[in-house]
Amino acid sequence: MGSLIDPLHETALERLFDEARQSGDARWFSLPGGATLYGPGEPAQELYFLRAGRLGAFRREEGQERHFLGVIRPGEPAGEMALIAGTPHSAQVVALRDSEVLAMSREDFFDAADRDPAVMTELARLMILRTRQAATHASIGEPSVFGFIAADAGRKVRPLVDKIALEIARSGYSVTVTGVEATHAPTEWFSNVEAEHDYVLYAAEHAETAWKVIVGRQVDRLFRVGCGYKTPPAALPGYASETLQQQQLVDLILIQRAEARHPVGSEAWLDATGAARLFQVRDGSVQDAARMARVLTGRSVGLVLSGGGARAYAHIGAIQALRERGVPIDFVGGASMGAIVAAGVAMGWDEAEMDVRIKDAFVDSSPLDDIAFPLIAMTHGDKVRGRLREHFGDCQIADLWLPFFCVSSNLTTGAYHLHRRGTLRHALRASIALPGVMPPAIDNNNVLVDGAVMKNFPSDVMRSVQLGPIVGVDVTRGRSITADDVARPSSVWRWIFSGEWRKGPPIVALLMRAATVSTGRDLIAAREATDLLVLPKVDGVDIRDWKAYEPAVSAGHRAAIAALDALDRPVTELRKRRPG
Repeated sequence: MGSLIDPLHETALERLFDEARQSGDARWFSLPGGATLYGPGEPAQELYFLRAGRLGAFRREEGQERHFLGVIRPGEPAGEMALIAGTPHSAQVVALRDSEVLAMSREDFFDAADRDPAVMTELARLMILRTRQAATHASIGEPSVFGFIAADAGRKVRPLVDKIALEIARSGYSVTVTGVEATHAPTEWFSNVEAEHDYVLYAAEHAETAWKVIVGRQVDRLFRVGCGYKTPPAALPGYASETLQQQQLVDLILIQRAEARHPVGSEAWLDATGAARLFQVRDGSVQDAARMARVLTGRSVGLVLSGGGARAYAHIGAIQALRERGVPIDFVGGASMGAIVAAGVAMGWDEAEMDVRIKDAFVDSSPLDDIAFPLIAMTHGDKVRGRLREHFGDCQIADLWLPFFCVSSNLTTGAYHLHRRGTLRHALRASIALPGVMPPAIDNNNVLVDGAVMKNFPSDVMRSVQLGPIVGVDVTRGRSITADDVARPSSVWRWIFSGEWRKGPPIVALLMRAATVSTGRDLIAAREATDLLVLPKVDGVDIRDWKAYEPAVSAGHRAAIAALDALDRPVTELRKRRPG
């Protein structure tokens, strides 16, 4: 199920390759798991057809994170677009497990296609579908076979997998869970099960060593499952999952005690497993099982929040609207002030706690009034540093309830810096370090400043993290700064006594706006990666007016409600194929 080519009937492409192999026009070869079929920039001299196994497609565009495009299943071609267009390959295709491939030269393919027009019709349909998916950053083929392997002897994996399967089934998909009883099943049995169900989940307990090896080489994506409140094992065998590990397709699920306020010790688990992603799950939580089901089925929702100074208060209103409408938030990320709000969501703050903490940190008194002699910046940055410590403590990013990232701008390397591990407040301090307004953050001799400078709306980063729909809230557009905002005060003393100095001199508005202006190309690319774009109307909110909390929050709420009302289906369904 889920194949781009109908797996239940012989297709024109399958017939073409069968005939070509018999006539000697197509060559058969085995591609071991982990081996590359072709890479970006290589000439497209052959059309490939997958007979057995699984291929994974990956792309890394300049300045962006490596993006998992999806899987290619038996009965599907690979390399067809470059072959037809006569251009080099744009992606890397790797065998996710031992695979059997047929290859036909460009010349032989076109000769055969001339004899059977149905071949080109079928290929054209596939190319149009894949082109549309690429244009919307959708997966060319969603992973559908997942493995869950116990990373320690702490608890059974099967109960959690059964809960996830139940939530998948509730969404209308056919799903099955298989355990150690299939250890000695023939290869054909696995192929049949995977063809008969939308999703197949393999569960392997800690002592089931032989079965864990089978699972490690049979799945599209693998999850190691451990007890988050225990110390990870000193060594974790690969269990034949080295190929998936190399392609960053091995994730980690940590089961936490139901009463835990915050996870702890997750960094050690990441070090032990080398996992690409980390998911925290409360013991027995139906909500967390439903969240994992959304992740597996491509229905998980990623929330991306832009920078924008005080205008970023609008994000809080947008989040309130999403929660009111029952839209789940499964991944969060942001830049600058958007990162602060996103971190609160990942911490598990509800509406009331978010309101109290943001007001305490930014509204009740200006975070930027510790004016300094401007050798490096207009402020010392001590107030911001203290407030981050007060509200986020020493929490590690890995110990957040939701997967989180933020970005800063690395002036040493000239590229954006992605924060997915380490101390949360240190990452946030770097992400909001407006150049000239706050001193930069230093990390291993790297000079880090506000993420808005190089990537103010990091929705493309979110796309590299998950395949589900992305909700983006962008507060950077619209009228932001006028001549009045940068006019020299008529009286310095009146400016001081009025309290306006707490916003900073006019140069602060200039620096803040300059740091949050994205180029048209970057903005278009970022917005194209979103499935639901929310654009609060915050023209009336000064970027440095930290008192303008209520109007900004209201603007975010109104914009999000309007965007949700314009949808013809739930947010979770914006990217996913229909069941069946």
